[in-house]
Amino acid sequence: MSQDFKNLDMTMMFAIHDALRRELERIARITARVDEDPRHVLSTAVGWELFKKFLTIHHTSEDVRIWPVMEAALAGRDSELALLADMEAEHGVIDPLLADIDAALADRDSGPERLTGLTDTLYTKLGAHLDHEERDALQLMDITLSQQQWQDFSAEQRTRVGDDSARYLPWMLDDIDAAKVANILGKMPEPLRNAYENDWRKAYEDLDIWTPKTASTSTSR
Repeated sequence: MSQDFKNLDMTMMFAIHDALRRELERIARITARVDEDPRHVLSTAVGWELFKKFLTIHHTSEDVRIWPVMEAALAGRDSELALLADMEAEHGVIDPLLADIDAALADRDSGPERLTGLTDTLYTKLGAHLDHEERDALQLMDITLSQQQWQDFSAEQRTRVGDDSARYLPWMLDDIDAAKVANILGKMPEPLRNAYENDWRKAYEDLDIWTPKTASTSTSR
């Protein structure tokens, strides 16, 4: 999905959205498997924890640094404020879904029956939110937020990622084409690029994030 943005660089916004979509696809494939208990995969593979963490960081940063700033700037403009309210409401649906999925993963009795429906709902709701934001809200951000306010949002995300940068960047760049990787890395300081190329990417690949860490015990559940 592409738009003509005149004020703000949306490269990283689209990159994180694409990473979230990629993980939604992977989660959907895992829960459709019949050769291994999906609960075991999701509860032991690091991929589920990374997905939850980086999704929550992204949404919380928007909740703190984007929507309140825009609401103040757009006071009295009812249609724009209604869009922002929709964005916040869509965010509000996601955290309970993540909690419900975690509860299903821990429930040996009814968990297996509930898991597929819950992950299907997550796929639908989060995917629809990302599409809605890209279709309508990003253009409004572009004409409403200043460069400083956009930088404040980026800084909020970096602060919340903190020491997980070594996993966050290769996670975000996982499975995207080389031209996009080069474009994203080209916007970053050289030390960060070097850390990614020389250390972080290999360490992330070694995590093999969607392989259960105790696969030999998977049939015991």
